[in-house]
Amino acid sequence: MPTILVTGADGFIGSHLVEHLVEKGLNVKAFVCYNSFNSWGWLDTFSGDILREIQIIPGDIRDPNAVRKAMTGVDVVYHLAALIAIPFSYQAPDSYVATNINGTLNVLQAARELGTERILITSTSEVYGTARYVPMDENHPLQGQSPYSATKIGADKLAEAFYRSFNLPVSIVRPFNTYGPRQSTRAVIPSIITQLISGKKEIRLGALSLTRDFNYVKDTVCGFIAIAESDKTIGEEINIATQQEISIGELACELIRQINPHAVVICEKERLRPENSEVNRLLGSNEKILNLTGWKPQFTLKEGLRETIAWFENNLHRYKADIYTL
Repeated sequence: MPTILVTGADGFIGSHLVEHLVEKGLNVKAFVCYNSFNSWGWLDTFSGDILREIQIIPGDIRDPNAVRKAMTGVDVVYHLAALIAIPFSYQAPDSYVATNINGTLNVLQAARELGTERILITSTSEVYGTARYVPMDENHPLQGQSPYSATKIGADKLAEAFYRSFNLPVSIVRPFNTYGPRQSTRAVIPSIITQLISGKKEIRLGALSLTRDFNYVKDTVCGFIAIAESDKTIGEEINIATQQEISIGELACELIRQINPHAVVICEKERLRPENSEVNRLLGSNEKILNLTGWKPQFTLKEGLRETIAWFENNLHRYKADIYTL
């Protein structure tokens, strides 16, 4: 039975991935961000039965020694630890370089030294910038339109270099916009949902004309696992996308229809990105992942939103719906 390490296991996608791997009966180690509160993020919400099956390792992805110790004896690494909020990257770009680039380098260096069998590096559709053609395949040009996306491009290129230079068995996993239970309100879908179910009549958003390709988190997790289980994916960059798009305005209307038909949308200046930094269109191609692994999304957007709304209705107390989250 292989031993799996998930970095960023305390976060949104990481916690869902850990949960799914445990359900598959695998040996799972969860690398979580050390803090003096002894908080394990979303893992704290797991039942005792699930937690007993996980080895929790607090540490810092920026610390090479902590990463190497966590990876010792591990067969497969899913590297998800990152700073991801785009607006905050305008304020703290140094932190994004330290976490996203140097943290990824720590994982790659440790994998090379330890002979790790498989490494999955988590990328993002933001590395493409605004679509120059659609659907956006893995050959689409890269463009750093925010400090966040620039650091993810850097991390991706390090992973590619370690594959080409040292034959490290790396795959670069590039999810388009993932949503679902446990996501931060720094993302648009939880922001809309929490405002609506907290009773607000005016839903405050940024630009409404942007389009995105939304993956339900359970589909994203299955995409990660499908990539890890295929030898054909080594050395490859692979999108996880639905190959369907929706504008933020249309998305807001759908959520308003499902939750509170009397609400209206207001575009708030504070939530707009700088003009040249805004990614206007994301529509991903999933042809490559389908050909290499057979993965395809199982949830429609309406189905995923329905499950997400139900979860947030039961967990609104965990969020600050009145505060704009960077």
